[in-house]
Amino acid sequence: QVHLEESGGGLVQAGDSLRLSCTASGRAFSRNAMGWFRQAPGKEREFVASIQFHGGFTYYSDSVKGRFTVSRDSAKNTVYLRMNNLKPEDSAVYFCAAPEGVLGAYEIESHSLDYWGKGTLVTVSS
Repeated sequence: QVHLEESGGGLVQAGDSLRLSCTASGRAFSRNAMGWFRQAPGKEREFVASIQFHGGFTYYSDSVKGRFTVSRDSAKNTVYLRMNNLKPEDSAVYFCAAPEGVLGAYEIESHSLDYWGKGTLVTVSS
């Protein structure tokens, strides 16, 4: 059984940084891509970033491009989301997700994904 677990959320001030982690267990994602999404209260879930485990190709939403960096450690089956210059509008529950099949990083945003973590809360105060 595949399990994704996020960690690293917290309460920070605007301009601060955080690094989120998502560790997968139950299978290796060495040929796959994984993504980060977020959902703020009263809003729909939105795509944030994705990464291809093989080759490290990355893809970002326009709202975080240049501030967030997604990376992976294949040996640990873990993806990270480094968030710099955080803004109050970045406050949300952040989820990692992955497909059962093989998708490219650019496909994560638009495809239905099979595995989701429970999320980690990020709150940015102004």
